Amino acid sequence: MEPTTTSLPLPARSEQVARALAAAGIPGAVRQLADSARTAAEAAAALGCEVGAIANSLVFLSDGRAVLVLASGRHKVDTAALAARWGRGRLRRATPEQVREATGQAIGGVAPTGHPAPLPTVVDRALTEHPRVWAAAGTPHTVFPTTAEELLRLTGGILLPVGPDED
Repeated sequence: MEPTTTSLPLPARSEQVARALAAAGIPGAVRQLADSARTAAEAAAALGCEVGAIANSLVFLSDGRAVLVLASGRHKVDTAALAARWGRGRLRRATPEQVREATGQAIGGVAPTGHPAPLPTVVDRALTEHPRVWAAAGTPHTVFPTTAEELLRLTGGILLPVGPDED
């Protein structure tokens, strides 16, 4: 099933994401959805895919700086286990204001790229189970298709399990 898209011009934040994707050689085009994709469940419904194929962009604070976790929509991040696997201090969820400051984007639409400065990033190993995943593109109504491998290249991130009991 193809998602219901709109023909409206992309928002400025999504244009930034589209430029960053093009500069990185990522072929997936940014799409503007008619329905909200603010949550993994909403995105999966709008895109007609499994919730596990949604790459949630979650911003945490660790060791005094913002970090990005691209987590499969199928599970929650085990922050204690991930911090230990990643070799970082405690991970705590960033506030909406801290997310916007670190990414230039609002919660519900945070893309893996297009930020004022690159963030240390983890890509959830569970995303490799899907030949195509979807990530937000700067707003709750914009997304782009990609792969776990492209996300790693795009962000300079590392591949780790982020859920509980995944070692």
